[in-house]
Amino acid sequence: MTRAALLLTLALFLTLAACAGTPPGSGNGGGKRVMVYRCPDGFGFVAELRSDLAWLFLPGRTIRLPRVAAAPGERFADAGYRFHPRGEQALLETPTGSHPGCRNDPRQAVWEKAKLDGVDFRAVGNEPGWYLEIRDRRSILLVTDYGTRRHLFAGPVRTGDRRAPRTRYLGRSGDDRLEVILEPGPCSDTMADETYETRVTVSLNGRLLRGCGKALH
Repeated sequence: MTRAALLLTLALFLTLAACAGTPPGSGNGGGKRVMVYRCPDGFGFVAELRSDLAWLFLPGRTIRLPRVAAAPGERFADAGYRFHPRGEQALLETPTGSHPGCRNDPRQAVWEKAKLDGVDFRAVGNEPGWYLEIRDRRSILLVTDYGTRRHLFAGPVRTGDRRAPRTRYLGRSGDDRLEVILEPGPCSDTMADETYETRVTVSLNGRLLRGCGKALH
């Protein structure tokens, strides 16, 4: 597979990962979207959008804005704040200024959504694309083969290693057996041109996957 084809497949996989549901009990409401906006003026913020309201995580404060029902499109406003998302772009007006032309970063939005959904650690890998989400001592979700296979392990066992600075998780679900090993990085994801803090090795029924990840809390 050429690098161009790999990048196209990775982009599709990231879209699937962003839209993927989370395990029961995660607290994720229906229809929730998470966006990470970068504005031309250097301002940046995270938005969690639901059908009737939006949470804005701004530098230094969090704002809850109800939806303006009579307004065309999606508009949220309250107490001097106005937020108008449209596709991947948005306009934000605050009591101290306006931030037009803000654009969502879909790659970072995947990680922020996982964080808001209560994921403690997340990892990704390539060829074929996979991702892993750990809710410590509650569950591990492993999605493999570019989003086509999902494996959920409830109540994983976590252990340390006195001989090396690493953490090991063991999970079992039906006939599936999972082992996850986290070791201090750095770890480079060459497909995404990013460096993470942790090297990750996953064994699913003897199938070995290697990737990179980071703690979200």
